Amino acid sequence: VFNAKTAELLSHHQVELQQKFPKEGWVEQDPKEILKSVYECVEKTCEKLQQLNIDITNIKAIGVTNQRETTVVWDKTTGEPLYNAIVWLDLRTQSTVDRLLKRIPGENKAFFKLRTGLPLSSYFSAVKLRWLLDNVEEIRQAVNDGRAMFGTIDSWLIWVLTGGKNGGVHCTDVTNASRTMLFNIHSLEWDPELCQFFDIPMEILPKVRSSSEIYGLMVCFLKSGALTGVPISGCLGDQSAALVGQMCFQDGQAKNTYGTGCFLMCNTGQKSVFSEHGLLTTIAYKLGRDKPVCYALEGSVAIAGAVVRWLRDNLGIIKTSQEVEELAAEVGSSYGCYFVPAFSGLYAPYWEPSARGIICGLTQFTNKNHIAFAALEAVCFQTREILDAINKDCGVPLNQLQVDGGMTANKILMQLQSDILCIPVVKPSMPETTALGAAMAAGAAEGVGIWSLNPGDLPAVTCERFEPQINPEESEFRYARWKKAVMKSMGWETSEAPSNGKSE
Repeated sequence: VFNAKTAELLSHHQVELQQKFPKEGWVEQDPKEILKSVYECVEKTCEKLQQLNIDITNIKAIGVTNQRETTVVWDKTTGEPLYNAIVWLDLRTQSTVDRLLKRIPGENKAFFKLRTGLPLSSYFSAVKLRWLLDNVEEIRQAVNDGRAMFGTIDSWLIWVLTGGKNGGVHCTDVTNASRTMLFNIHSLEWDPELCQFFDIPMEILPKVRSSSEIYGLMVCFLKSGALTGVPISGCLGDQSAALVGQMCFQDGQAKNTYGTGCFLMCNTGQKSVFSEHGLLTTIAYKLGRDKPVCYALEGSVAIAGAVVRWLRDNLGIIKTSQEVEELAAEVGSSYGCYFVPAFSGLYAPYWEPSARGIICGLTQFTNKNHIAFAALEAVCFQTREILDAINKDCGVPLNQLQVDGGMTANKILMQLQSDILCIPVVKPSMPETTALGAAMAAGAAEGVGIWSLNPGDLPAVTCERFEPQINPEESEFRYARWKKAVMKSMGWETSEAPSNGKSE
């Protein structure tokens, strides 16, 4: 909960969601658990407000922000999800992608790029939805009976929170729609030809709205009943929300969010810029029904914070995420060890699904501290690759990088990032800019009107700056070694491999 006048964070609560890995490369979440976590966060945040003697009836609007491409299908008559949500970095759809590619002239991955801004990849929702329709009988049946609804997580939450099967609003915003591969980013409408290509019935799709308008009113679930009738009036995919929260409203401003993945987004204003260097063209925001749409160039890295989770849960070399900083600090260098965490293939700028994670340059001297350091360095190198691509596409090199997200609490990571980019890294003192962006969009909506988005009215944000501390030659040397490691990670997986690892 934020104060609309000062943008000050008044109260918050968070819950870590369970990821499920039913098979290698599959990543799922339970839509009901996501919903439960939302209820719990709202409940606890309101309790904390009451402890501060702040009346929760002062909450004037609610904004929603979400991981974007994660796909869920539910039954509008029962309100129940028909399958787990397939998470954005899930790889099960690679064979679906291969099959669809064969139907495209010259098997050109970029065939729909001018319309969608996206290459054909397992990353985007249309392919996940196609997989669900091909593989889940309940979903096929629900579509045939006219009971099925598709959405990204924002749609699922807004539908339930505005009443669900009793009149819930089925909608999404332009930023989330622009990540489905079914949406024309110029006409701002679902594209009938794309829906036909993926063979997706248009009636299951949500209505597309701007990122800042009243979608519906909250149907209460709080014990106190306090939020009944509060408008839900902001909706932005997480990366767009962070761009708004960082106040990157000018053409050429950019931010990098360090979450599960890493996402560098650069505002290109009212013109869509198409990348020659492996970036996505996406919708940055449309802050009101009658406001212009703004576009962005984006580079996506699949594995950032997830690499720390992997060191904790899979290798067990740390017990808490914070420990990775301590381990790295003890050595101050990876001593020639390089880690390419291509667990889900490589995203921007390569779009190479055949890549897999590798750790190379190991010697007898290498220990877990060096691996921890190499993991943090990997996040920075991946960001550098995207920054290089953005600089080439935009022609004006960024002179500093604005950062946010959970991983920015790691000071070693932030210093490393500045060293590897050779430019200052600037971090706001309140790192939850994604939530802030959703709050700003909700508060600025017509009919709510309690938050001004005029840059002159916005409070100055206090920041911490990290300046480069190594010479550029050393930075270039390390970056060149990293590139060499990336080349070694590619072409590892072939779709011909027997699935159970045994020769047939």
